[in-house]
Amino acid sequence: MLAWLGADVIKIERPGKGDATRKELQFNPNLPSYYFLQLNSDKKSLSLDCKTPDGKKILTELIKGADMFVENLHPGAADKLGFSWEAVHALNPKCIYGTIKGFPPTSKFKDLKAYEPIAQVTGGAATTTGWYSGFENLPTQSGAALGDSNTGMHLLIGLLAALQLRNRTGEGSYVYQSMHNACLNLCRIKTRDQLTLEKIGYLTQYPQYPNEKFGDTVPRCGNIEGGGVLGWTYKCKGWETDPNAYVYVILQRGEKEFKAACAALGFEDWLTNPDFATADARDKHKQAVWERIQDFCIDKDKYEITEKLGAAGIPCGPVMSIKEIMDDPGNYDGNTLVKINQGGEIGEFVSPGCPFTISGYQPVYGPCPSLGGNNEEILTALGYTKEQQEELAKNGTTQPLADGQM
Repeated sequence: MLAWLGADVIKIERPGKGDATRKELQFNPNLPSYYFLQLNSDKKSLSLDCKTPDGKKILTELIKGADMFVENLHPGAADKLGFSWEAVHALNPKCIYGTIKGFPPTSKFKDLKAYEPIAQVTGGAATTTGWYSGFENLPTQSGAALGDSNTGMHLLIGLLAALQLRNRTGEGSYVYQSMHNACLNLCRIKTRDQLTLEKIGYLTQYPQYPNEKFGDTVPRCGNIEGGGVLGWTYKCKGWETDPNAYVYVILQRGEKEFKAACAALGFEDWLTNPDFATADARDKHKQAVWERIQDFCIDKDKYEITEKLGAAGIPCGPVMSIKEIMDDPGNYDGNTLVKINQGGEIGEFVSPGCPFTISGYQPVYGPCPSLGGNNEEILTALGYTKEQQEELAKNGTTQPLADGQM
């Protein structure tokens, strides 16, 4: 994101190995994975062993001229290398220091190695996601990267805020972002639900209300909307063979909106039926509401339903598969989805682009760097001669040592 917003981003990678995601779920053992390609557009790569004296010297020189230094090593690793916040701040008081860790420093889990699912299960997402009854009543992690990409975007907010702060104070800040907190921030409405549950003992928007007893914590909620309106996912025509032949339909609580929905659905009898005429009554009879809307949807295409109900002002939308999203020409608008030309054997690949637009600015989506592909450019800019760069490669600073060398 920083690179797409115009920053000159240097990715520091281990000589000979590089970022582990280069080889994660590769489509070709000789090429970087799509995972790496999608996350490293427009960056530069410097292969550098920061444990060697020369490597430390080079990183020190880079930091002295940098606006930001960002690391996401395991807890304590950057400090051990000699590049803690305190050390970097002493080298360059203007440099903003960004770090990603699994948990806040005060957490009892602060020393755990954290991956995507760990953040989701400890940050409140998994316990409230999934089905609420039967064999599939399991804490379920989201398919969206709540622990990974979401954390990066939260850190980006902090870094850009720190940049504004530096514009006022002239001094860099320490920006600490935990995966746990980024995930928990997206579970904000679940903390609202916990407060409500503790206050009154039930949650009217949940499928469990009013027929089942609530425990002392927010339960899993299936496919409810979450905000108090009555939403659910419905099977559509072709669901038997298409796992995404579904539509999501929301009944709003307002009287005007409910009347419009009844007219579009052909459910005008609900307007005079005390079981459905008010929002509170519909909460108590939500199973019957869901069943009738399901009957309406079952013989119609998901796009047909969306068009008909959407025209009546009913919030609704088809369940879109990843393939459908990537096949939709309308998503290739320069930001939603973009095509990046990597060149060579890879050629063009698709990636989600910058998720927001800025008037007067259009990101340029360039290729990803090869491992160490910018060594010469970066080291030359730091004043290293060709001969010195060759020596750095030989002594293991920028290239792996040959077998037998120490």
